[in-house]
Amino acid sequence: MKNFTIYLAALFCLLASKMIGQDTFEKRAKNIALKIETITKEEKAALKAEVASVNAQLENGTISEQQAEIKKNTLAQARAINIESRVANEQELLKNLVQEQVDGKIKEQDSTKRYSLFLWGHKVIDGEKTVEKEEKRTTSQFVFAAGLNNLVTAGKVEDSDFRFLGSHFYEWGVTYNSRIAKNNNLLHAKYGFSVMYNNLRPTDNRSFVVNGNQTNLEVNAREIKDSRFRNVYLVAPVHLEFDFSGKTQNEEKSFFKTHQSVRFGIGGYAGINLKSKQITIFEEGDFKSREKLKGDFNTSNFIYGLSTYIGYKETSLYLKYDLNPLFKDNAVKQNNVSLGLRFDLN
Repeated sequence: MKNFTIYLAALFCLLASKMIGQDTFEKRAKNIALKIETITKEEKAALKAEVASVNAQLENGTISEQQAEIKKNTLAQARAINIESRVANEQELLKNLVQEQVDGKIKEQDSTKRYSLFLWGHKVIDGEKTVEKEEKRTTSQFVFAAGLNNLVTAGKVEDSDFRFLGSHFYEWGVTYNSRIAKNNNLLHAKYGFSVMYNNLRPTDNRSFVVNGNQTNLEVNAREIKDSRFRNVYLVAPVHLEFDFSGKTQNEEKSFFKTHQSVRFGIGGYAGINLKSKQITIFEEGDFKSREKLKGDFNTSNFIYGLSTYIGYKETSLYLKYDLNPLFKDNAVKQNNVSLGLRFDLN
């Protein structure tokens, strides 16, 4: 989640600089994003060294296994607080930077030249020289999606083994939008890359257990408060998009806008599984513990599926379905399905 926050902040900075179009703002925003990433790397490196020291004490027999676990949890919490505190300062700087831009306090780098930019008019005046600005047929968007996630078993999701509201997905990435026809705005090709997070929360005090090449849900011997199974994927989505934004006319020339009306997209995605992880939370007396298990869990190494969306302007209803089963060798094939909201931000 921390990496997601860092990447989201960095992409936000780049997106803001693109929309505003000022070099000074872009450089300052990028520096803040890089500093946030540096802070997290520094704290993680420090935590790794501290944990290694605790492991050495455990191996030498100077502390017990329980004491080592308590020390590790305390160190992790301390580093998390450090990250939150240090990143908060940078977020405040970013907030102030954006406010400066809104207030018009950030000037162009070269104030000696006279520029007059007419968006959608596409004329650039530099002194006495007039240049016709080329219209871009390819634009880029930051994409964020979130919603419900579950597994399709025997062609249906009813009577699912997973909580409907507790199981969710989210996705973020960058896409490029290319108008296919030169003089028609209906058809667009959308392509890029995304990181997908698919989460499943089993019902009835169960979690996943690996038995050879089979991964099954089994009831826990102790009462647990929560169990979550997460898979993270890096994918390349491709869609054919129908955009009904139409065109505008200016000085006897047509200009094509996107994401101004109803949009409909259909396509698919393919990628790789970056990691699988199961998180189990349970209580013993006054202690609350979180157990994390990382491994392949016999999940498919590659992912591919179909996806579609329909909406208005930047917001769409988004549906995606994995054609490959979640567990590659299980006797009963189960495929991931997600339904939620998608935002394509220019």
